[in-house]
Amino acid sequence: MKKVFCIGELLIDFVAENQGNDLSKAKEFTKKAGGAPANVACAISKLGGKSTFIGSVGNDPFGTFLLDILQSANVDISLAQQSEIFTTLAFVSIDKDGERDFVFSRGADRELKYNSSLKNDFKGSIVHFGAATALLGGNLEDAYGRYFFDALTQNSFISFDPNYRVDLWKNKDSFIKKCMPFVQKAHLCKFSLEEAQLLSGKTSLKKACKTLHDIGTETIVVTLGAEGTLLSTKNYSKTIPSIAVKPIDTTGAGDAFIGCLLKQMSGHPNLDTLLQNEMELTTMVAMANKAGAITTTNFGAIEALPYQHQLDS
Repeated sequence: MKKVFCIGELLIDFVAENQGNDLSKAKEFTKKAGGAPANVACAISKLGGKSTFIGSVGNDPFGTFLLDILQSANVDISLAQQSEIFTTLAFVSIDKDGERDFVFSRGADRELKYNSSLKNDFKGSIVHFGAATALLGGNLEDAYGRYFFDALTQNSFISFDPNYRVDLWKNKDSFIKKCMPFVQKAHLCKFSLEEAQLLSGKTSLKKACKTLHDIGTETIVVTLGAEGTLLSTKNYSKTIPSIAVKPIDTTGAGDAFIGCLLKQMSGHPNLDTLLQNEMELTTMVAMANKAGAITTTNFGAIEALPYQHQLDS
């Protein structure tokens, strides 16, 4: 089984109690572990895969809490860093439909320093790039780009999720420009419908995927909530349905999806062959849909991520 390196942010989600309203009405919050790449790492490890998290937290009680959470989920945290800058925080409220209202208070996630010794570890591995805060400048963006170059030169299997957050990107054009090298070179890109439309400049999902394939990415998955996931390659396109659930919190559903998909892929002997196998890839996406759906039936991200026995039932 291949190791999956997940690069990006790890942070505290302060989730509002008395759900059903926006943040302006929230009075009490519960502390949860969050950050899309960290969620993906936990999703992989909770399903029995091998994941390593690369990111930075503060040298403070919140940072210690976050690393303990990852370690308890069997994520390898040996490459995580602790900074003297305070741990990054996000404040989240969930409305009556399970959708999120959130704001960030950035801190230690931006302080990740590049480690040149990891280059050889990337060979024969999967490297997942989650970009929620990684393209906002500073040490993190520098390290992110250099790890991307290392993954390319080591012929790693590269997965990319732009994790677009509108409150972090007032300049959409800058976000699009910074994502393009990853879309061009990644073997697998995971998008929401909004992200696929934003990065392609196309409203039609079919046209959006064609544009993104033309840019370079070989395989695209677009998560569509209750409708399932669009799986698109340069040879075919199909929507794979999900299971019916009653969602109470959509936080982490996309991370559960891509984590489950990458975990399955990490056990495949030849990923180039897998990407050409429509039937096998369809089966994997269907299982990943189930993981994402189950995650929406509980509050929080990491705590709600399923174990393998839940997917098998």
